Amino acid sequence: MSFRISVSGAAADAVRRTVPTLVADLVASGITGQDAALWGPEAEAESAKRLGWTEAVAISRPLVPEIEALRAELDAAGVDHIVLAGMGGSSLAPEVITRTTNVQLTVLDSTEPGQVRAALADRLATSALVVSSKSGSTVETDSQRRVYEGAFRDAGIDPTTRIIVVTDPGSPLDESARAAGYRVFNADPNVGGRYSALTAFGLVPSGLAGVDISEILDEAETIELSLAIDSPENPGLVLGAAIAATSPRRDKLGIIADGTHIVGFADWAEQLIAESTGKAGTGVLPVVLGVDAPELGENLADLQIVRIVDEAGDEIFRDDDTDEIRVSGTLGAQLLVWEYATAVAGRLLGINPFDQPDVESAKIAARGLLDARPEPAPAAFVEQGIEVRGTPEVIGASSDLASAVDVLLEELPADGYLSIQAYVDRVAHPELERLRDLLAVRSGRPVTFGWGPRFLHSTGQYHKGGPAVGAFLQITQTPADDLAIPDRPFTFGQLIAAQASGDASVLADLGRPVLTLTLTDPAANTTTLFDVVG
Repeated sequence: MSFRISVSGAAADAVRRTVPTLVADLVASGITGQDAALWGPEAEAESAKRLGWTEAVAISRPLVPEIEALRAELDAAGVDHIVLAGMGGSSLAPEVITRTTNVQLTVLDSTEPGQVRAALADRLATSALVVSSKSGSTVETDSQRRVYEGAFRDAGIDPTTRIIVVTDPGSPLDESARAAGYRVFNADPNVGGRYSALTAFGLVPSGLAGVDISEILDEAETIELSLAIDSPENPGLVLGAAIAATSPRRDKLGIIADGTHIVGFADWAEQLIAESTGKAGTGVLPVVLGVDAPELGENLADLQIVRIVDEAGDEIFRDDDTDEIRVSGTLGAQLLVWEYATAVAGRLLGINPFDQPDVESAKIAARGLLDARPEPAPAAFVEQGIEVRGTPEVIGASSDLASAVDVLLEELPADGYLSIQAYVDRVAHPELERLRDLLAVRSGRPVTFGWGPRFLHSTGQYHKGGPAVGAFLQITQTPADDLAIPDRPFTFGQLIAAQASGDASVLADLGRPVLTLTLTDPAANTTTLFDVVG
């Protein structure tokens, strides 16, 4: 079988109590049949246009020869390096697909000037850019496209031979790209971005990079029938119940990649679950954990553990004391099962899993800052080159960097979580992710980590729409060398600064504690930061 799941402890109890009702209510066949009424009358209008992912395998099949033909065309032209400009689900799905299949893909999901410069400097002469934006108006991907167009022209390369667009039909990008002569792949408009892994958004960049995308679709196809049947063994029903129906509810989901061949799956699942469920003051918060993070796995009453393994066993229920979920399977099957499970979780939580009502607030705040471009608020204080700012409850009780971090952690409620948001060049400073484990040990609470501004298109929804129990550590950097965006009145440096400041202001307005640390010399400042945290 292409997918297996087994449960024990609280998850097993949730499955035994909940799945029979899901079966009786014909939820699985309803999802497959695209029954928009499954999530209540308030969600019906949105759900009616967001269930196309259930037939993504069939709809995506005709794309395969088109993608393969374009790949051959690019190969013949000497193009052997694919760069993806995409945010949220548009970047995370191709990233897990290519990493799992050991195929190189440069993912440009940042507006940090240094990271953009590094991508531009990497084999431009043999590169092609895939621009992925469902709405066709995403400011990050628009900016990345503009700078690549300019770079190609400066190098004497016709951009229309090197830029490929993936977007919804009729979007502003669809119309402008076709008018400019770019190759355009249209995705199914009835699929939301975070459910789009098996559509053009996941397949075009992966296929052009060299992945056998037919195999990914084949893997997903093997599980389709099992997901459509109203049965107690339906893996989508079992997983959905296990993550959303524990009693008392465990609303933090620790995802551990424990020997699986799939690389980076937890990051993809994180954005799917957080953005789908984090709203109306409820939700399930995914927390990416290392396999060596037992300090969180056994003692937190609100944390449910799920392990992604290469062999989960043949029985759904386990009579051991591990108290966890174990899942295994091929990548294509995993992608589809988790999408079904997330839709099931939305029904169990009583929310609409297909909208994202709080994502726009940070975008509006960032646009306002870009229009006004005010001077940055003065730092409360500066320590060893790190500028410290924050909400009054954090800064008011802080005298130095160490005490600022201490106060932020003290703001965590007993059922809270810490979110680290790094608006920093992730290629140059991947070590910042280690802060997650260090602060988890310090706080004794779940800690998430997101690279900004990517997370704004995914987990950012949970931070603002989910339970008000989060504390937020922003890490930003002063760009050593800013980068202009062609035909825009703002630079990349100004854009990422506005995105960070805008999100911080929205979180503050919602009463969330925020500590912002700006690194003026990242190489030196990261050492200071680790000394303080450690």
